[in-house]
Amino acid sequence: MTASGSFFDELETRSADARRAMLAEALPAQIALAKEKSAAYAELLTGVAAQDVVDMAALSRLPVTRKSALIELQKEKPPFGGFPAVGPGAMAHIFASPGPIYEFETARHDFWGMARAFHAAGFRPGDVVHNSFAYHLTPGGWIFDGGARALGCAVIPAGIGNTEMQAETIAHLRPSGFGGTPDYLKVILDKAQEMGADCSSITRALVSGGALFPSLRQEYAERGVAVQQCYATADLGLISYESRTDDGALVEGMLVSESVLLEIVRPGTGDPVPEGEVGEVVVTTFNPDYPLVRFATGDLSAILPGASPCGRTNLRIKGWMGRADQTAKIKGMFVHPEQLDRVVKAHPELLRARIVVTREDESDVMTVLCESETRDENLAGAIADSVQSFCKLRGKIVLQAPGELPNDGKVIDDQRDFEGAG
Repeated sequence: MTASGSFFDELETRSADARRAMLAEALPAQIALAKEKSAAYAELLTGVAAQDVVDMAALSRLPVTRKSALIELQKEKPPFGGFPAVGPGAMAHIFASPGPIYEFETARHDFWGMARAFHAAGFRPGDVVHNSFAYHLTPGGWIFDGGARALGCAVIPAGIGNTEMQAETIAHLRPSGFGGTPDYLKVILDKAQEMGADCSSITRALVSGGALFPSLRQEYAERGVAVQQCYATADLGLISYESRTDDGALVEGMLVSESVLLEIVRPGTGDPVPEGEVGEVVVTTFNPDYPLVRFATGDLSAILPGASPCGRTNLRIKGWMGRADQTAKIKGMFVHPEQLDRVVKAHPELLRARIVVTREDESDVMTVLCESETRDENLAGAIADSVQSFCKLRGKIVLQAPGELPNDGKVIDDQRDFEGAG
């Protein structure tokens, strides 16, 4: 490993032949492990000869497991649907994400593979990282925390909220880097400016949990912060990350992590699409503790042609391009149609409801449109409480007359413009 140099390790610059040779050895071993250690895959991969799965073509013939199905699978076979290759006693932390979907990490070094993304974003051993992802129940804070520490950085576990205290802490401890959602760094920097707190020590940031819009990236650059983003999930760990050339130019798209295999398939199927065509991201991980095979994320992207000018040789994808289903990521949190259904069922007065997601002042805005014969402030307040309880986010409640919502089947209407955003 050369984590202090231009590249995190030698895997990033492998030749195509070296990649194929390693895949032919590592992939059948991972399939065999999944069949042996994971109860779910022992069933899903019945009849599959692990030694025959030596390349992407063979992998593409295996069944797909959809993230959207995990909620029911975990209900049927609690707590994790039978997918882990380890028991609860081997787990270091167990998490509850919206849905609900339950995840875990073990004490394995860099469990989510995030150190690679931190390195590509300019972080180095000895840096201090201000981490503003939540540490409570959901895994975001731990994902970034683990990656930064695996690289040799110290972490300030700031979490979310208490913005004034976060600004004061940055001014005092002088961290050089930030980890969190794309929007929240601006919230902190704006508050610091208002307070007269000096947060200029932060010169780099690694963000995730939502789209980084070009206008916001430019605003950060004007404030002296070079921001890069990565794409990671609690199930798979790091999937892809941004990089720069030696002269500091940002490379188009995102490089696929060396610890996963990525396919782009036609949504609703397991069939790979031609290079450049937009489809659903399907990932196979080499994590021996959580060996997910052909795990469909529900996210849309496309493979970019050609080699990356940064010198890394793995595939690049365009970045996050929306959802293949109606799930939306709002302020770094997934919101599922099932969660809104729980809100509606909690209030007999409601006939139908829809979440509308927009952008305002570089932040996500969630509005919940509700059809009801009853339209008063008490009902709106009660619905707002249910939305926060079931969706883990605050939303503006708008009560409408029956029939006002379009009859188009939409439960979550994401109106954000992702053109140009990663």
